[in-house]
Amino acid sequence: MKLTFSPTSPFARKVRIAAIELGLIDKIEFVPTTVVPGQPNDEYSRINPVKKLPALITDNGDVIVDSYVIVEYLDDLAGGGKLIPASGALRWKVKSDHSLLQGMLDSMLLCRYENMVRPEPLRWQAWADDHWNRAWNGMAHFEKQTERLSRPLDIAQIALTCVLGYADFRFADCGWRKAYPKLDAFHEKMLTRPSVKISVPPPA
Repeated sequence: MKLTFSPTSPFARKVRIAAIELGLIDKIEFVPTTVVPGQPNDEYSRINPVKKLPALITDNGDVIVDSYVIVEYLDDLAGGGKLIPASGALRWKVKSDHSLLQGMLDSMLLCRYENMVRPEPLRWQAWADDHWNRAWNGMAHFEKQTERLSRPLDIAQIALTCVLGYADFRFADCGWRKAYPKLDAFHEKMLTRPSVKISVPPPA
């Protein structure tokens, strides 16, 4: 299998952590891929027309897109029910938690593009602030959900780790650790896992 990725992408990091935790990392070839707003990448667009990372190319040539769907595929390869509960109420809770976290990452990425990539005269601060508030309010939500932080490892916990890691990477002065001490303790605990520690984005 081949995975298109960037070491700075929180979505690709999620898949990388999952692959390590599932014991499948050695079966994946990582293909560095650059995706920049406003810059075409015709070669990658032929793999993923919406030009988002990551994408998994299976051994038979099928292309699987979206980080959650890729993790679901890997979880199935590993026997199922490892990072995504196979059934019951917990399955829907984990999936719903993950959807919230995916939205938070999307909003953080849009903030990054608006404030750092878009030409300054064209920036819409109220729009960027709204997206940042979505991510910030999401952190507040999970700060209160202590059972989410202590249950056995799942895809939602991996996604939360990637949200917090991306906050450290791109919004280092945002103050999330002081505002959300339970998330800080959760993140520090997750950093003791080799899969999390090895996938920390490189210094900007």
